[in-house]
Amino acid sequence: MDALTTLEQQTLAAYEARTPASRALYARAVRVMPGGDTRTGTFHRPYPLFISRGQDARLWDADGHEYLDLLNNFTSLLHGHAHPAVVAAMARQEAHSTAHGTANALQVELAEMLCARVPSVERLRFCNSGTEATLGALRAAKAFTGKSRIMKMAGGYHGSHDQVAVGASAPFDGPVPIGLSPGAVSEVVLGRFNDLDCTSDLVRRHRHELAAVIVEPMLGSGAIVADRAFLHGLRAVTAECGVLLILDEIITFRLAVGGLQQVFGVAPDLTTFGKIIGGGLPVGAFGGRADVMATYDPTRRGTIAHSGTFNGNAATMAAGLATLTRYDHTAVAGLNTAGDAFRARLNEVVRAAGIEAVVAGYGSLMQVHFRAAAPPTPEASADGDGRLVKLLHLALLTRGVFIATRGLVVLSTPMTAADLDLAADRFAAALRAVAQARPHARVAG
Repeated sequence: MDALTTLEQQTLAAYEARTPASRALYARAVRVMPGGDTRTGTFHRPYPLFISRGQDARLWDADGHEYLDLLNNFTSLLHGHAHPAVVAAMARQEAHSTAHGTANALQVELAEMLCARVPSVERLRFCNSGTEATLGALRAAKAFTGKSRIMKMAGGYHGSHDQVAVGASAPFDGPVPIGLSPGAVSEVVLGRFNDLDCTSDLVRRHRHELAAVIVEPMLGSGAIVADRAFLHGLRAVTAECGVLLILDEIITFRLAVGGLQQVFGVAPDLTTFGKIIGGGLPVGAFGGRADVMATYDPTRRGTIAHSGTFNGNAATMAAGLATLTRYDHTAVAGLNTAGDAFRARLNEVVRAAGIEAVVAGYGSLMQVHFRAAAPPTPEASADGDGRLVKLLHLALLTRGVFIATRGLVVLSTPMTAADLDLAADRFAAALRAVAQARPHARVAG
C-alpha cells in the first residue's frame, strides 16, 4: 500500500470517528432519498457532513463540532449565517406572511435596485433558482430571435435543465448525461471558454440557428476568469451575427456592485442572477434589454407564460434587499481585497508545502487546483488530480474547515483576519500531509 492510499484511509477513519451523528443521519437518509442526499454537488464519501446550525462565519455539525465556513453555500451567503439585519428583515416580513398569490412592493424595490446596479438590465423577472433564471433567459432569447439553438461553453455550469446540462462535466466531449431530451441536446453548440477564434467561428457558422450564447464571466466550476478579450470578442461577434449574449452572473454578481460585466466593461443583452440576491433563501432572476424582456409581457399577445408559486415571494425579497443594501462599493472592495490577499497567502502555503498546486480565482471566490499553473480553460482544470482534491476536502473537515468537495473556497463579510489566519494554518497542515504522502507531486519550494 502506497503512502497516499494510507493517508486516504487514515483521513477517512478520522472523519468517521469525528462524525457518528452524521453517519447515523445518513443511514436514515438512504432509506428515503436516493444516495442519501438531495444535492449531487454536496455528496461525498463515505457520507456528507450533516450541519445543525450556522452563525456568522461558523457552522456546527450534528455532533457539535465547529467549522470555519469557507463555502457559504456555494457563494450564496454573502454575509455568512444568520446576519442580524437579514434575520430581522425576514422575521418582519414573515409576521405579515410570505407569499400572497399576487404582487408585492418588495419585488419592485429589489428589481429597482438590480436595474440601478446593472445598467444593461432594463427589465427583469424573478424566479426561484439559478436553473430557472438561465432557462427563462434562454427562452426569452429563442422567442425574440425565432431561433432554437443555443451555445454554451464546454465546462460551463448554468443549472440543471436539459440544454445547459450538455457539456457541463468532464469529459466535455464524452457521452451525453442520461435523462436528457435528445431534441434539447441536438440544439446545443459547445463553445470553448477563453478561445475566441474557435468560439467566434462557431457563432458565425451557426448564426442562422443560434438564438443566444450564454457564458459565465468567471467559471463557477474552477474559478477560471474569462479573458477580457474573450468577452469583448463574444460581444462583438454575437452582435455581428444577430445572436443574443447572455452573461450568467449568478455566482459572479458578488464580485462588483454591477457584477463582472461592470469590471470587464461588457454590456450583454440578458443577465441571470441568483445566490446573493435572495439573502440565503431560494431565488433567481433574469433580465436585460426591454425589447427582449417584452417577450414575457402579459399585456401583449403571444408572449411567454411565466408563473411560479414562489416567484418574488415577500420573504425572499426582504432578505435580498437587506443583503444588498449592506453590500455597497466599500463592502465589495473590502471583501475582494480580503479574498485577493487570502488567495495569495494560500499560494504561499502551497509553495511552502512543496506540492504542485495553485489557487485560482478573483476576489472572494477561489479554487484549489492540483496542477502547476492556473488553468486557462475548463479542459485544463479537468486534468488536475481529483484524488488529491477529495483528500484535501476530508483533511480540512477533520481540522474544522469547511470547503467544497471540488476545492472551491468562498469568503463572507463576517470573516476576520483571525479567521483567515486560522484557515491558512489549517490549509498548511493539510497540504503538508498530502505532500509527504505524495512525493511525486512535490515541486521545488
